[in-house]
Amino acid sequence: MVRQYDITAIGELLVDFTDSGLSGQGNKLLEANPGGAPCNVLAMLNNLGFNTAFIGKVGDDMFGQILRVNAVEAGIDVSGLILDPDYNTTLAFVANKADGEREFSFYRKEGADLMLTTSDIKESLIEQSKILHFGSLSMTAEPAREATMYAVGKAEEAGCLISYDPNYRPMLWDSEDDARQMMDWGLKHCDVLKISDDEIEFLTGLNDYEKGARLLKDKYDIPIVLATFGRNGSMALRDDTCVSVPAFVNRRTIEATGAGDTFLGCALGYILRMAGVADAVADGKKGMVGYTREWDKTTALEHMDEFHLSDMLTYSNAAASIITTRKGAMMSMPTRDEITVFIINHLE
Repeated sequence: MVRQYDITAIGELLVDFTDSGLSGQGNKLLEANPGGAPCNVLAMLNNLGFNTAFIGKVGDDMFGQILRVNAVEAGIDVSGLILDPDYNTTLAFVANKADGEREFSFYRKEGADLMLTTSDIKESLIEQSKILHFGSLSMTAEPAREATMYAVGKAEEAGCLISYDPNYRPMLWDSEDDARQMMDWGLKHCDVLKISDDEIEFLTGLNDYEKGARLLKDKYDIPIVLATFGRNGSMALRDDTCVSVPAFVNRRTIEATGAGDTFLGCALGYILRMAGVADAVADGKKGMVGYTREWDKTTALEHMDEFHLSDMLTYSNAAASIITTRKGAMMSMPTRDEITVFIINHLE
């Protein structure tokens, strides 16, 4: 049986309020952008032509209703999204600092996304997916922590490839020890890890990022580790292969919100597409468009050699560079044609 969804994600769907200048009276203006890392990843994948679904919870309030509409407009199946009348939608306020880093303020105490329970999980979405993606923000507190673990368990039973992004936000955890414990759980259950330079240092204590990424890969036996370094590019580890690709530094950059999610969406899309190509060739169907067969996670990554890892990083870096020139993330993802043209223009 061919699976209906390329990827399902579980986690937070929220509003990112980002700086939008000053009013005529000199007051700070904030633009309400739909966000949340898991849905950002899905939006990028939808732009690349993949079928996606989301499992999560928002408040049955003005923000939650808008977010649901935004997710539908982004092409995401929202049959697993619950609008809860008892809790408010989580809000995040993002400030860009002078050094280019971002500062977050979350309004999330008993936010709806944290109230997701195991009984809320629409298991059929997971069973019908090739990949399940999750992050650490849905594991900062109960009951969402248990619900996330439950969903990952169901994905493992269903033979899904599991993608994980630690997405560390210190202010959302009770302690660093709690964060490390939950991230440790995620690292034990993933097939593809996307991790940033500061998260490598947080988890390993190493500022030699290749060494730190290798340590995590070997310790947790993770098939593919993708490490992002902002303006310094990205790196992929697969078996004994390590590939690094420089970033497309963009003079038009205005903010970094969603860059890592855009990168990951493209990387997962590349893995999905190459797996389909490999299946077609293996079955003597070379040249067929849209060929697919039953998903097998044990063979899905076998084709990711040094060449394909490098090609994947180049593509993902380009998309991440594009999103940094736009406000928000979920509704601002680049198209496949935009990414291709961007790469051609910058590699000439």
